[in-house]
Amino acid sequence: MEQNRDAAWELLTTHTKKENLIKHALAVEAAMRAYARRYGEDEELWGITGLLHDMDYEQHPNMEEHPYAGVQILKENNYPETMIQAVMAHAPYTGAERETELAKTLFAVDELTGFIVAVTLVRPSKSIHDVKVKSVTKKFKDRSFAALVSRDDIMEGAQDLGMEVSEHVGVVLEAMKGIATELGLEGTPTSDC
Repeated sequence: MEQNRDAAWELLTTHTKKENLIKHALAVEAAMRAYARRYGEDEELWGITGLLHDMDYEQHPNMEEHPYAGVQILKENNYPETMIQAVMAHAPYTGAERETELAKTLFAVDELTGFIVAVTLVRPSKSIHDVKVKSVTKKFKDRSFAALVSRDDIMEGAQDLGMEVSEHVGVVLEAMKGIATELGLEGTPTSDC
């Protein structure tokens, strides 16, 4: 199988039908592409890694099968080992080491994208364009907000990248703003938020 964005999209949508899971894949892809540009890495590889990292989750939503089923599909489609290793390592419970920048970045952006979506959806405008880094970091401290999101993973991810959490939030937030329409987060922007 050819390994480009179109082929990756086809693979994703073959295994994932739920709109929210597809939006999550798009958010992670955007963040991965932003970091690839920042680090001078292969944007296509990094983006596709983000796009496909959870492609098996809808059919295999438990720790016994995810991301193992997805990794098997990636192997069958001859995706590069660095991508396969990063997908395996994005789930801490697999025990796979995050040895590459690709793996570290995938882990770092995964939980954060979901948290940013949650912050956006509680704003009156429901527009990501009204979300500021400070809004995200303030909600980060409220453990009852989006309680299922692992703050520890987000902090560990930023640390692995050698960044402060606020700087990391800024990179991911800007990447997600760039695809607000695809994420369903255009909302109705206001000027006073």
